[in-house]
Amino acid sequence: MLKKRVVVTGLGIISPVGTGIEKFWSNLLEGISGIGPITRFDAGEMSTKIAGEVKDFQVEKYIDKKEARRMDLFTQYAVSAAKMAIEDSGLDLEQVDLNRVGVILGSGIGGMETFEDQCRVLINKGPNRVSPFMVPMMIVNMAAGQISIHLGAKGPNITVVSACASGTNAVGDAFKLIQRGDADIVISGGTEASITPLTFAGFCSMKALSTRNDEPARASRPFDKDRDGFVMGEGSAILVLEDLEHAKRRNATIYAEVLGYGSTADAHHITAPAPEGEGAARAMTMAIKDAGLKPEQIDYINAHGTSTELNDKFETLAIKRVFGAASKNVLVSSTKSMTGHLLGAAGALELTATALAIKYGQIPPTINYENPDPECDLDYVPNVKREKDIQFALSNSLGFGGHNATVVLGKYTG
Repeated sequence: MLKKRVVVTGLGIISPVGTGIEKFWSNLLEGISGIGPITRFDAGEMSTKIAGEVKDFQVEKYIDKKEARRMDLFTQYAVSAAKMAIEDSGLDLEQVDLNRVGVILGSGIGGMETFEDQCRVLINKGPNRVSPFMVPMMIVNMAAGQISIHLGAKGPNITVVSACASGTNAVGDAFKLIQRGDADIVISGGTEASITPLTFAGFCSMKALSTRNDEPARASRPFDKDRDGFVMGEGSAILVLEDLEHAKRRNATIYAEVLGYGSTADAHHITAPAPEGEGAARAMTMAIKDAGLKPEQIDYINAHGTSTELNDKFETLAIKRVFGAASKNVLVSSTKSMTGHLLGAAGALELTATALAIKYGQIPPTINYENPDPECDLDYVPNVKREKDIQFALSNSLGFGGHNATVVLGKYTG
């Protein structure tokens, strides 16, 4: 059976560097960091006191206030970003077959804020005071469920949980759903809102987070020799994926075409990547092959680039393993240097940045790249955006548990 072509026709984003595509993209290109001191709770006793918080989100613009109170923040972000993406796409949902509109969302943790709040209620006030909305607010699938309810999407409704690869896996699965003809439109992406005391305490205990508390904007420094851990971020990125013929019939604006998807497992360790980036390399190879391309045709890689010692080293090795001599020519950048790490939403945010890079021929930089690491020796687009006519690009996501996911996007040329 002939595979359907799949394109990106709408984007919606809530991020530490801005809500809405225009603000998000402008700040990325200018190298503006969204990382600062934590304001959500008192982090005084924690080793890390900084994060990439969303600062400009107004839920009442998208969701009735009473209804929003019955949603965890991660769901509020997802529903709001989905509405933005649908508006951006120009879709009139009353004019499409809603049975063929799906939702595939990724989230690594889900309703952590609700979980912590209701634990405190249980301890301090007893079981009879726990909210009847606790479970439907907390469970990780509810963001996808609420998007479906709000938009009337009656097609496949799925939540992917693969740690930091969740958003990329979600978009990859959405691509395949449309490609094989099981949906015309899939609202896909990721969402996360885990800047909470318990989550932070856990990551601090792992010593996974940067402790550069006195210089928040310089804390996330992927591939830099002085990197000391990742910085947590939050938000949601939603992409509208659409069957090309469906999009053409309504004269949709197309950001990029989805061409390939790869997903692998390290089968190695619960948190550390496989030696030499072997699993990540296989995901990239699979995605490039699925796209019908050769590695040397890839112009740009939006790297997982977490600012941790092992990830950045092994992702660099993985790129060299896949691209060989061409690795010196491919441009690589990590937008986590500005947004922090959005965990389960990271891959979707970075695919959004990749689609925009293809559309507008501009590559966001890796900021805070000041001291080169001899083990990370590729062109990471340091500190300043780069103009580039991008034909093909890929985005990597690598998660705890050994999850690896790569999606290849290309310029739509008709």
